[in-house]
Amino acid sequence: MALNNRVGSVRGAQEKIKEEPPVALRNPPCTVTSVFLANIAGYWRNVSVLWCKNVMNTSFNIMVEGCEGNLERHQTTCKVELKPWHFWSKKGYKSFTIEDIHHQIDVYWDLRSAKYSNNSPEPCSDYYIALVSDEEVVLLLGDYNKKAYKRTKKRPALVEAIPTLKKEVVYSTKSFATRARFRQGKDQEYDIVVETTVTGLKDPEMWISIDGIVLIHVKNLQWKFRGNEMVVVNRIPIQVLWDVHGWLFSSAGNGYGLFIFKPEAPEVDTDKEGSNHRMLNSNSSSAGSLFYSSISTQSKMADFCLLLQAWKVD
Repeated sequence: MALNNRVGSVRGAQEKIKEEPPVALRNPPCTVTSVFLANIAGYWRNVSVLWCKNVMNTSFNIMVEGCEGNLERHQTTCKVELKPWHFWSKKGYKSFTIEDIHHQIDVYWDLRSAKYSNNSPEPCSDYYIALVSDEEVVLLLGDYNKKAYKRTKKRPALVEAIPTLKKEVVYSTKSFATRARFRQGKDQEYDIVVETTVTGLKDPEMWISIDGIVLIHVKNLQWKFRGNEMVVVNRIPIQVLWDVHGWLFSSAGNGYGLFIFKPEAPEVDTDKEGSNHRMLNSNSSSAGSLFYSSISTQSKMADFCLLLQAWKVD
């Protein structure tokens, strides 16, 4: 029963991002979606950054949801296409307006020197994307921080954006790779690879490795196509869940495997002397905003998960 509940949580995580339909293309697009909580105009909002790569070009979409408590919950989208033959499009500036409050957001980016790995549409280094609201950089992606602040001429946000979900859709025959950071801040990115053999005379097997070390090896995959296991990476306990029923039993001969990597919640000492408990007054004009405190930040970090949707193609 516990295993069924955990597998159910794998399925439930997909509800946060719209499910991609099966793709019947020779070169299906790979996508990466990262979701953050960012404080914009006094309210926490979900900000999604969707990277997409196909034969023609790479693009990224920035989607800002309406704040909680708003019945209409408008979603505002800003799309930027990075066409390979237009070098100037890899550095630019764009503005858009959040519909529910008519608030302007400015987007600055520079991907002229961006580097990529594992054929991912999301850069791994040498770039920045900055979202600016009310003279603050409310969301900053990439590692060119100094260049971003110099160009925008805006200050860092008082409250940093919090990553909550990363979802990557990849296509391969037997090896699927992604990268993720399991802790906020300066923590390193880890290389995650899922390898499998589901054809041939031998029984199907699966290996899950992080930074080149195999942490999970599943034999007799046809009987263990759903499961979960706890691993420890650099003293970070991570719950790994998988469902590869589609690899083995899809009527079309392909299908996808689903993997979730969920860091365990950090312990919070609420009685620690000198701990920060600054909270906005719920009766103030900022009612509806989440409070700014170290405790709230840590609890939101505990909600982060990496979701890998691995499509098996011939």
